[in-house]
Amino acid sequence: MQSVSGGKDAEEAWWQRGLAGDARAFGFLFDLHRDRVFRHAFRILQNQADAEDAAAVSFLELWRRRWHVRVVDGSVLPWLLVTTTNSCRNLDRSRRRYRRLLESLPHGESHPSAEDILLDLTPNADVMVALRELTPRDAHLFSLVAMEDYSVSDAARALGISPGAARTRLHRIRATLQRKLGHDTLVSYLTTEAT
Repeated sequence: MQSVSGGKDAEEAWWQRGLAGDARAFGFLFDLHRDRVFRHAFRILQNQADAEDAAAVSFLELWRRRWHVRVVDGSVLPWLLVTTTNSCRNLDRSRRRYRRLLESLPHGESHPSAEDILLDLTPNADVMVALRELTPRDAHLFSLVAMEDYSVSDAARALGISPGAARTRLHRIRATLQRKLGHDTLVSYLTTEAT
């Protein structure tokens, strides 16, 4: 992006070029004000991803409503900051409505996934140790069956081996994990999944 000197007069000139359809002019204004707009949104929302969303909406609105933007002292920044505040409020309101909707829905019995069970049973470091201890094909089989809840048959098909070979490999994996990690619960989980 070209650098422009001259402060507010230069910004106003870029704004006029943007109104005439010069995309580079909008790029200049974005580069000029994006950090300030993001910081403003972050101060309000206290969440980086939400602040990025609010800032993006503000610049989209700058383009969309360009014929209605009020330039103050040669700058669109005040308009952008007001728009950012409104974007933050709208985002927060949407988030609260969504939370209320989720809370109002009936909550059935919750069933943890195979991955949740595994992660609850062993610390993440143990999972990484287990995967490092296995051959690549066994590690893939382990992750598909124990972590991603695939059936032995489906995992075998994905790896290009027979279901019988997959069951044999799972038996060896159980023995290896029992010997190396000593996690009875993890090993018994693999036992129920392999059958």
